[in-house]
Amino acid sequence: MVSRVIPVEDFDLVIFGGTGDLARRKILPGLFRRFISEQMPGEARIIGAARSDLDSDGYRKMIRDAIAEFGGDEKENKDCLERFLAQLDYVPIDAKGEGGWKELAGLMREGRVHAFYFSVAPSLFGDLAERLHKHGLAHADSRIVVEKPFGRDLASAQELNDTLAQHFDESQIYRIDHYLGKETVQNLMAVRFGNVLFEPLWNNHYVDHIQITVAETVGVGGRGAYYDRSGAMRDMVQNHLMQLLCLIAMEPPSRFEADAVRDEKLKVIRALEPVPPHHIVRGQYDATADTASYRDDAEDPKSHTESFIALRTEISNWRWAGVPFYLRTGKRLKARASEIAVVFKDLGHSIFEGDTARHRNILLIRLQPNEGIDLQVTIKEPGPGGMRLVDVPLDLTFADALGEESEAIPDAYERLIMDVIRGNQTLFMRGDEVEAAWRWTDPIIDGWKQRGDVPKTYTTGSAGPEDALMLLHRDERRWLDIRG
Repeated sequence: MVSRVIPVEDFDLVIFGGTGDLARRKILPGLFRRFISEQMPGEARIIGAARSDLDSDGYRKMIRDAIAEFGGDEKENKDCLERFLAQLDYVPIDAKGEGGWKELAGLMREGRVHAFYFSVAPSLFGDLAERLHKHGLAHADSRIVVEKPFGRDLASAQELNDTLAQHFDESQIYRIDHYLGKETVQNLMAVRFGNVLFEPLWNNHYVDHIQITVAETVGVGGRGAYYDRSGAMRDMVQNHLMQLLCLIAMEPPSRFEADAVRDEKLKVIRALEPVPPHHIVRGQYDATADTASYRDDAEDPKSHTESFIALRTEISNWRWAGVPFYLRTGKRLKARASEIAVVFKDLGHSIFEGDTARHRNILLIRLQPNEGIDLQVTIKEPGPGGMRLVDVPLDLTFADALGEESEAIPDAYERLIMDVIRGNQTLFMRGDEVEAAWRWTDPIIDGWKQRGDVPKTYTTGSAGPEDALMLLHRDERRWLDIRG
């Protein structure tokens, strides 16, 4: 198998917040990998812009150190590193004032794509958009990339969308969710719409239920103060898990184009049923001998913010009527895992005498770690002694199936940034999609505030609160085990 690397046209990419953690850990190392893959043209320029009083040489040294720390094996490619660093520039800039803007405008070259990555606090999005427009940088070939959170409720999301729309067309706004850049997430669409094997079964006649799990072993750590203002519902469910649900549940788009795909995702969100209180479980991790509790990390002994949430919802359309979707995410759980399990219905009748076990086909899509797909099937257990049935996985682990090709799979951020340069919005959220997600999320959050609900504590290294297990037990189902 030969990988085809498609180069992009010349561009100037400005990273606001270019000295920040995201830029140093993900964005610049990812762009360096694209440079090594010869996907970045030699005339491309990356300009860091931040408050730090650096010159271009000082910025290049900072990024050299960042690639040495976060660049993986690519950091050993010294020749490529020097040529990559030569394409970097830096401008000290004041997001709320006039400092640095004329200098930035002077660095931008005509006749190429201009992309502006807002790797800053959302409170600065409006200021940056306004100044880009004021200084003549918001033209037809300009694109802006905005990081989540896209608001903290419907009202703030609408305000943010309105602010950006004053200076940029919707076709120029790229709301980035790095989950959508993962190879396996995109394979959801390939598996569904590229294989006659699955699409006929993808409905309530054959699917019993669907589980979406994003589990982390780390706590909130140094992000405690920020996280305590958002919680798992805002930080994970409203965006990451919602996007996974949409890709699993959406109807086939007419073609693989940005708005065709996003139209179908929007229909899913609008069809989501409200979630009653007894279908929601919230939790906070407890302290151990070696780790702090959530409230210690958040520095608030009375915090009611959830570090874990599990919920049951349904989609009111013909394809999915009556099929429960179970979502869960949390910190300090037993393993790090992001996966989607499509659990098919039982056989109506077993022809094998004495076989009383429940055998179900399960399509397990692993997003991280060990990206790949398992299909659990029932076979005869090897050996004499009659027809004994056992469930085994047909395993497609990308690293095994693709060999060296798997090592070339780009990181989510580098893939998405290249899509920005190409003008491909398929893997980015549209404004109406974000607002629809908040319309579904807001009543859930408002409900537990009005009731004064307090999260259940759960043990670090567990699968979450016991009540989360009961969420499925009441339906005579059970969560799949969280395995890293």
